[in-house]
Amino acid sequence: MMPSPRRPALVPSLLAALALASPLAAYEHFKVAVYCRAYEVREMADPAWLESRWRELSRQVHVDKVYLETHRDLIIVDSATLEQAKAFFAARGIATAGGITYTIDESNRFETFSFANPEHRAKVREIAEHTARHFDEVILDDFFFTSAKSVHDIEARGERGWTEFRLEMMARAARELVVEPCRAVNPRVKVVIKYPNWYDHFQALGFNLEKQPAIFDGIYTGTETRDAVLSAQHLQPYHGYSIMRYFSAIAPGRNGGGWVDPFGSRTYDRYAEQLWVTLFAKAAPEITLFDILNLQNPINPALRGAWQDQPSSFDYEAMLRPLTLADGTTVQPTTIARAAGVAFEAVDRTLGALGRPLALKSYKPWHSTGEDHLPSFLGMAGIPMEIVPAFPEDEAIVLLTAQAAHDPEIIAKIERRLRAGGKVVITSGLVRALQDRGLHRIAEIEHTGRVALVTGFQAGRGGLVAGGKPILIPQIGYRTNDSWELVSAIDGDNGWPLLHDADYADGQLYVLTIPENFADLYRLPQPVLDAIRKVVTAHLPVHLEAPGKVSLFVYDNGTFIVHNFRDEPVDVRVALPLDRTGIEDVLTGEAIASTERSVARRWNRPPVPEAQVVGFTLAPHSFRTFRAKGK
Repeated sequence: MMPSPRRPALVPSLLAALALASPLAAYEHFKVAVYCRAYEVREMADPAWLESRWRELSRQVHVDKVYLETHRDLIIVDSATLEQAKAFFAARGIATAGGITYTIDESNRFETFSFANPEHRAKVREIAEHTARHFDEVILDDFFFTSAKSVHDIEARGERGWTEFRLEMMARAARELVVEPCRAVNPRVKVVIKYPNWYDHFQALGFNLEKQPAIFDGIYTGTETRDAVLSAQHLQPYHGYSIMRYFSAIAPGRNGGGWVDPFGSRTYDRYAEQLWVTLFAKAAPEITLFDILNLQNPINPALRGAWQDQPSSFDYEAMLRPLTLADGTTVQPTTIARAAGVAFEAVDRTLGALGRPLALKSYKPWHSTGEDHLPSFLGMAGIPMEIVPAFPEDEAIVLLTAQAAHDPEIIAKIERRLRAGGKVVITSGLVRALQDRGLHRIAEIEHTGRVALVTGFQAGRGGLVAGGKPILIPQIGYRTNDSWELVSAIDGDNGWPLLHDADYADGQLYVLTIPENFADLYRLPQPVLDAIRKVVTAHLPVHLEAPGKVSLFVYDNGTFIVHNFRDEPVDVRVALPLDRTGIEDVLTGEAIASTERSVARRWNRPPVPEAQVVGFTLAPHSFRTFRAKGK
């Protein structure tokens, strides 16, 4: 048989592809992308510049895809450079997609376009069309919102408030200036909007979570929480998980991934934790590292955590060890990209064991505010949380924060759920918002408007538990014997409910008092947190017994993760159903037997079995993945 005339040409091409292939093995349970700003993409016109930077990056973390930004700060990358960069990555088996950042001057408080200005509108459309000509996938980075208050915006707004005006304008801009122009020049294009991490304030700047996800082909999730103290947003580490779950509920099956940057982390552990919790959410197939420039930051010994002399999930010393590449070459890690690689390698081994996440669901109506980002604080207090955009009618227990008051039918929905035998937990903030809207029809509970600085606590029939730093809480009032304190906060000779219980039909209404500083949830004594978790996570197959800043992630196949965000090791217990015998570490196979715990339900009755309890120690800034074992 005569050989195909095309065969000789394929062999050198294949050899060339193998020579350029990724030097590190792919991760089994997710793909990794790297975002490149227009500033760096325009430098890719120099092949030597691109080759040197890609060589260093790809030898420290495996990368499957690169986003090539076409515009930022009025810089538009030319077509020749874009095509040259695409060819470079294609030769190495790396997928490419386009990126757009709609900023005029990012250094000027992220100066955005005015979508009411005809000249700006034309430029927005031009950028979209330019990008779609080169890519079949286009992602909008963070800034498809507007903070402009130009004369054009003021005139177009009329008598409307800024939020109402911007929500309507940006929904139209998404369709008319971006998606439709992109599809007109490239019918194959998929246009994705990446939303940043500040979801509770989106509506004020025009991010429209109610309408925009249906306009775009997909969404992407900003999970960059950085440092809760140093960052101006003060986002909690758990936020990266809860926002992934929330955005996946907004656009089921169309959340493309999570997005993390290395900014504002006091240690490499904090950077790694952002990557881990993004992936714990089991919500998307990809994670993006921002960006190719900052991934070149040299490894900094000052970012080694003080606890790194102990075994921990992120291993600083492992980050420094030489790597052996696929071709046998040994290289020395040099940049923060290797921190991402070590973090990915640590988490990849555990993700395949996990099922579908389970949590206490919290209803957030569209464009609502109030007790902002509270679910992330509750998640840091050991309560698995999931935010949803529709009232969860079929959940055994539902949590409602002050944001639920934005639903005009919320009282009726609460009452309907209680009549059906459900349990509804409402926060003190929601009590305040609803007490003039008919909450008294369910229980005469009120937010008095007064506050108390409390130092002690009592949970159930237990004795007084001393707190540390005094905590300021709102005073909740009620009618004796109409409803009941389950957990009390004490100051001197007086006390107020911290967790309250009211019967209604076949259901239970609970009131959870939230400290004035949400972070004081972590300062509640462990027995108090344990008592609260026992009630509000009773529908989950496991609940946590640990101090604050230890989080629990629960899955429907009997697996769960416990993560310690503290700077010191903690002793942890988990409570399991009575038909369990213990737990097994998914990675090591270590089995830990449980002990049956009994409690006295009534003072004049003997104790009855309540749960199987397992204890273990968790290193600082570390997680362990377990599987519950049955009888």
